[in-house]
Amino acid sequence: MYPKTVDLNADLGEEVTDDPGLLAVVTSANVACGYHAGNREVMRAVCAEAVVRGVAVGAQVSYADRANFGRVALDVAPAELVAQVADQVGVLGEIARQEGTRVSYVKPHGALYHRAAVDEATARAVLTGSDSLPVLGMPGSLLLSLAADAGRSTRHEGFPDRAYAADGGLVPRSAPGALILDGRVIAARAVELAGEVDSVCVHGDSAAAVDHAVAVRAALVSSGFTVSSCW
Repeated sequence: MYPKTVDLNADLGEEVTDDPGLLAVVTSANVACGYHAGNREVMRAVCAEAVVRGVAVGAQVSYADRANFGRVALDVAPAELVAQVADQVGVLGEIARQEGTRVSYVKPHGALYHRAAVDEATARAVLTGSDSLPVLGMPGSLLLSLAADAGRSTRHEGFPDRAYAADGGLVPRSAPGALILDGRVIAARAVELAGEVDSVCVHGDSAAAVDHAVAVRAALVSSGFTVSSCW
């Protein structure tokens, strides 16, 4: 019996963590496209290192809200949101091509991620703005359901460093216990999730992000998983 393959993704290009350190461990990079964090220079550096490391590049699209790191839901007209998503994907795509890679998938960030999971207008705007790119999201997400209906490739992800609510969504960051900080617990949860999803995500905006990613990868490998990009 062959071991199951699982992807390990993290948020990069947000200017708050060690991007090269994470790229040495993960297999997919959700690259901030400038709307919640990052800029062209940072995107270029991440893409260049991703090529060296053989890491898949994904567009982490967001509401245009750097002040709140994209974590506040905004009421944006669908046509405007389509244009914003297309702009982010287009900028990262241009830089990726120049560095010898490509954008392999799209994943919304923060508040846009959560709203696209339950709101049809938002989900359709993200899909329209990202053309035919494969989509990464949570199991049960409306975004993934609509993407699959449209013939788009989809992948399910799980979050070992976040607490889950009873409805299958994530506990809001403001709630007690929402963020799991113990690396050993995160690693153990990653192994549990890996049997149910295509990719596990380690958030890249914590001080211990690289340590957590290293622990998660080691636990997955020791549990018989092959850690490899799902794209």
